[in-house]
Amino acid sequence: MNNPSDEMYDEISGAYAFFNDQLFGGQLPGCLFTLQRKSHTFGYYSPSRFLRRNGNGKSDELALNPAYFAHRRIEQTLSTLVHEQVHQWQAYFGKPSRSGYHNAEWANKMEAVGLMPSNTGEPGGARHGQQMTHYIIEGGPFDVACKELLASGGMLSWIDIVAMRVPMSPALLYGPGGEPSEPEPVDPTIDIEALTTAGLLQPATPKDDPKNKRKYLCPNCKLQVWGKPGLSGLIGCMACELAMIDAKEFVEVEAQPEAEAE
Repeated sequence: MNNPSDEMYDEISGAYAFFNDQLFGGQLPGCLFTLQRKSHTFGYYSPSRFLRRNGNGKSDELALNPAYFAHRRIEQTLSTLVHEQVHQWQAYFGKPSRSGYHNAEWANKMEAVGLMPSNTGEPGGARHGQQMTHYIIEGGPFDVACKELLASGGMLSWIDIVAMRVPMSPALLYGPGGEPSEPEPVDPTIDIEALTTAGLLQPATPKDDPKNKRKYLCPNCKLQVWGKPGLSGLIGCMACELAMIDAKEFVEVEAQPEAEAE
């Protein structure tokens, strides 16, 4: 079996080289790839981020966030790679605006390679601005090239199974409007059944919802505690030595006067 690091980075660098040839005419100079778990970011490009220790050379950084690999389809993650390649293209052959701003030149190049810039990730969103994402143009250059790349073999073979247990909303994954998909989408190429059977993946455990907690009462002293549903009769008041009852089931009974002796 290949070393996992070699396999992962070979796949990413191979995709970069493939899209460089197919979408950028081989113009891009290469870069150093990193995996970064940066909140609310699918990836980023940082020019001249690395220098050789001896001063002989420098490299741009192109980062992808592995926390999203399981929740987005492979082609979506690869579209993030190309999104960052467009930033690199502009750094060398265009005129970038201030840091973080996606200008009209960047937007035009994005559309030319088959990715429609949109601040919402949906049709009709703004094409340029500070916070930008995109969607794949069906039948466009990226769409065609990506299908060819995926048909050639494995890609993004390693996923973060811890991240798979974290529920993620469509809005977080795709932008404010979300995307028509399941509430917590997972890339359909991932063999969930096999991972679960092998004991490598456990279902996500939702955080306790205060709405699911119940109040329990001691029928004598009215001591109150909170707990999960179903504890009625199973927990008790040590002072009164009585079982505690779900407050919703507790009925206050007024004392009835004793019957007079006849």
